Amino acid sequence: MDKISVLASGGLDSSVLIAKLAAAAEVYPIYVRCGFAWEEMELKGLQAFLDALHNRNLMPTTVLAAPTAVLYGDHWSVTGAPVPAADEPDENTYLPGRNILLISLAAIWGSTHGVSRIAIGSLGSNPFPDASREFFDNFARVLSMGLGNNVTIEAPMRGLHKEDLIKQFKDLPLELTLTCMAPKGGQHCGQCNKCFERQQAFHKAGVMDRTTYIG
Repeated sequence: MDKISVLASGGLDSSVLIAKLAAAAEVYPIYVRCGFAWEEMELKGLQAFLDALHNRNLMPTTVLAAPTAVLYGDHWSVTGAPVPAADEPDENTYLPGRNILLISLAAIWGSTHGVSRIAIGSLGSNPFPDASREFFDNFARVLSMGLGNNVTIEAPMRGLHKEDLIKQFKDLPLELTLTCMAPKGGQHCGQCNKCFERQQAFHKAGVMDRTTYIG
């Protein structure tokens, strides 16, 4: 059976990707701690979702670390400043170079565990430079060269939007996933850019949103 690592955030997109790939491959979820305030709640949400799948192809979650405070400085993600609100543009949610960090760690881990395929839940609506098909292909070549073994980076949902995922995978326990930049007590804040995006996606999909929002 094929082996593939999946960069898992506990969010809806990467969680759906895990469920999708685990139907035919041995999946190794990888969660990377960066020092963000929401990480403990993300991990709990991720584990709850994985447990609910009851899929033997799912391997235990590997937790790696890439502290970013020294890199991001006074960025809202590490300072505790107010997170981007619902009416702010996606550009304000950008975490510089995050995919570079995450994919690099997954590739290094994979080189020592016999897992050369890496999957990421990037969607078609992602406008950032480290989420393009060209970036993934070029970065895979660089990692393959540097690690001395073949590395592939796959983004199988790049042509889809969040509402597409919700429609196709509405029978999954999507309410267990966490897509929020300011969760409290494991629940969505209901006010941030990511909560708004999630709510809009369920509305567009015509699927009942079983997520609990505080606000």
